[in-house]
Amino acid sequence: MLDTLLSWIESHQALTLLLAGASVLTFIGSILALPVLVAAMPEDYFVDTTRRQSRLRRFHPLIYLGLRVSKNVVGWLLVFCGLLMLVLPGQGLLTILVGLVLSDFPGKFALERRLARNPRVMAAFNWLRRRAGRPPLQAPTPLTEPSDP
Repeated sequence: MLDTLLSWIESHQALTLLLAGASVLTFIGSILALPVLVAAMPEDYFVDTTRRQSRLRRFHPLIYLGLRVSKNVVGWLLVFCGLLMLVLPGQGLLTILVGLVLSDFPGKFALERRLARNPRVMAAFNWLRRRAGRPPLQAPTPLTEPSDP
C-alpha cells in the first residue's frame, strides 16, 4: 500500500507540489484571516434572536449578488479547509465555524448556535477577540430540555 502511494507521488510530482503549496497557503491564510473575521463579529451574534438584514443590500443588486456569491465561496472554502485541518495542522473547528458564519444555507442559525455552545469553541473565539482588543462574544443560551408532564 505504501509503495503504491509513493509511486503515485513520484509519478505526479507536479500535482503533489501543487497540493502541498495549496495546503501551506490555506494554513497561512486561515491563521491570518480567522482573527480578523472573529474580531469583526458583533458581540451578540450568537444570542441575537432576529437575524439582521445583510449590510451588503445597500449596494446595487448586481454588486450585491457578486459579493454574496463571493462571500459564500470563501465561506465554503473555509469549511472545506477546516475539515482538512481536523487531520492536518491548523485551527480546524474555528475555521469551520467561521466558514459557516460566512456561508448562507437553511438551518445555518441553529447550527452556528449549537457549535457556539461548545465552551472550548467560545473560549477560543474570545481569546482571539481579546487579542484584537474586542469585547467577548456572548454565549448562546443552552438548550432547554423538554420537561415530562
